[in-house]
Amino acid sequence: MKRPLLIAAALALAACEEQRDFQFEVVQVGAPTNLPAYFDCLRESGATAISAHRGGPAPGFAENAIPTFENTLRAAPGTFLEVDIAQTADGVLVLMHDDRADRTTTGTGAIADLDMARLLTFQLEDDNGQRVDARVPTLADALDWADGKTVLELDIKRGVRYEDVIGAVEAANAMSRVVFVTYSVDGAARLARLAPQAMIYTTISNARELDTLERRGVDLSRIVAWVGTDAPSASLVQALAARGVETRFGMFGEGRNYAEAARAHTQIVAVEDAEEAVRDLDAADGEEGYAALQCAN
Repeated sequence: MKRPLLIAAALALAACEEQRDFQFEVVQVGAPTNLPAYFDCLRESGATAISAHRGGPAPGFAENAIPTFENTLRAAPGTFLEVDIAQTADGVLVLMHDDRADRTTTGTGAIADLDMARLLTFQLEDDNGQRVDARVPTLADALDWADGKTVLELDIKRGVRYEDVIGAVEAANAMSRVVFVTYSVDGAARLARLAPQAMIYTTISNARELDTLERRGVDLSRIVAWVGTDAPSASLVQALAARGVETRFGMFGEGRNYAEAARAHTQIVAVEDAEEAVRDLDAADGEEGYAALQCAN
């Protein structure tokens, strides 16, 4: 009996190894090296990509945490990861959404008043308040981890200087694999002036604002329009597309049919459940597999 059992065990181990290899290869898909070309491909092919809000937290996985990023990419390969950038008292850029540590960690206090050594004594917590085996990561750690895996979307929080974040991105040689999040034409123009090669999301309410950006010397091939959390009007999407500008909007909350993002002809949708979003978009795109992955090659 021992020989058949050994053979069965060996076959099972081989199958597991094959599965692990497959998962690793899938995770590597979806890390485009030319972001303007990637977004153009989405627009021209009619595909819709996914952005995981705060990295895709789930039970047992905290927001803005590297184990969470890994979990998101296992469930939804090719997903971009939106992260929040704050700064500690001693000037370290970290991933943190709130001004204070209280909601997302076991500690308390304003991030701007805590030094990095103190922040690292706190454990992260998931959305249910359960401790997880993770600490607040630095932006440098996140950029290093993401290299070759995915694109990070950097939402720079109040009080953090664009110059400091740009410097960290440049130090990591990561300008081609991040997108900067801004919330106004003024913010986008300023960031573009500081980092002309940056890819930028910015709030756009009408196509005339693109004229303002162009007058300020912004390359529209490096702009993606954030249009809010309601499905954008077809006329706005068409007007943006006519100028070579892609559209991004958010679908948050439960019970969403993410196929609506594809029907709205948007190029990227920010979501809380990346796995469900991939499933909905894959079912709706009429392609073999998740169509947005083809643009990453």
